[in-house]
Amino acid sequence: MTDRRLFLALLGGTALTTALPAAAATEAAVPMEVLAAPGCGCCHAWADLARAEGYAVTVGELADPAAQKAALGVPDALHSCHTVRAGGYVFEGHVPFAAVAAVLRDRPAIAGLAVPGMPMGSPGMGDDPSARFDVFAFGGDAGAGRVFFRAGTPDPFAG
Repeated sequence: MTDRRLFLALLGGTALTTALPAAAATEAAVPMEVLAAPGCGCCHAWADLARAEGYAVTVGELADPAAQKAALGVPDALHSCHTVRAGGYVFEGHVPFAAVAAVLRDRPAIAGLAVPGMPMGSPGMGDDPSARFDVFAFGGDAGAGRVFFRAGTPDPFAG
């Protein structure tokens, strides 16, 4: 009888640990719409990296960047070359995937994240994990923008 109980307990534990990676994979499979600047290679490089992370990516073109970004609530000071819609959030520019995943997982009361400009070493711009740049949250609780993530630091989520 004890052997049967032990077997069932181990079987249940195995099923639970087997299900955990599937949940993580489902989280990353969030559909992403990347709106790229016409002819911009780094926008497509970011989209390729997103696909490699497991996101379901489609790419469209920014026909009227200023109007489209304004409609999505991206502050002018935070503009970059591409704009991404995913999971009800907006990701502007070369946002690192650790920051994207944190927002999609934790669901903060913000409109999105932005990396203004095109910092060298950011994802799609050389993808150097030691590159230092700030990722800003905007909208909702973040207002016009506050630092959310400090890329290239030992504790990027530290305030």
